[in-house]
Amino acid sequence: MEDILEFLENNARISVEDLVKLTGKEKKDIQRTIKSYEKKGIIVKYRTVINRQKIKADQGVSALIEVKITPQKDVGFDSVAERIYRFPEVKSCYLLSGTYDLLLFVEGKDIQTVASFVSEKLAPLNLVKGTATHFMLKKYKEDGVVLVNESRNKRLPITY
Repeated sequence: MEDILEFLENNARISVEDLVKLTGKEKKDIQRTIKSYEKKGIIVKYRTVINRQKIKADQGVSALIEVKITPQKDVGFDSVAERIYRFPEVKSCYLLSGTYDLLLFVEGKDIQTVASFVSEKLAPLNLVKGTATHFMLKKYKEDGVVLVNESRNKRLPITY
């Protein structure tokens, strides 16, 4: 991956001036490159990773849902996936190899909201053959960022 993309992926708030220092490229070239990436859809969005476990307000519920689907003739999984990822509850959707075909990341205000999504919207779709829902209990790491305090060496020091 190009160095500018790698730096932006690790820190979306990095300044152009810092990119100049890190890459040795001209400021104009970096700005032009970033604009080009945005225009081509290579850079889709700048994102902040929030550790919601540290926020005291109601956080809602997150679930990973594995979905078995019947692919359609001439379009495969794409049209079914599109129908599913258009639901507002679906935050991410991935095509998989293995037992299940799609992996969804779904968010709702509570367990009942996610359960209703599965039972009333997802499962009734005629090409959905089955689902397996996994509720997320705790996040340890997200997008390469450790969200928990890393434990120190738990071994007792040796004393004489």
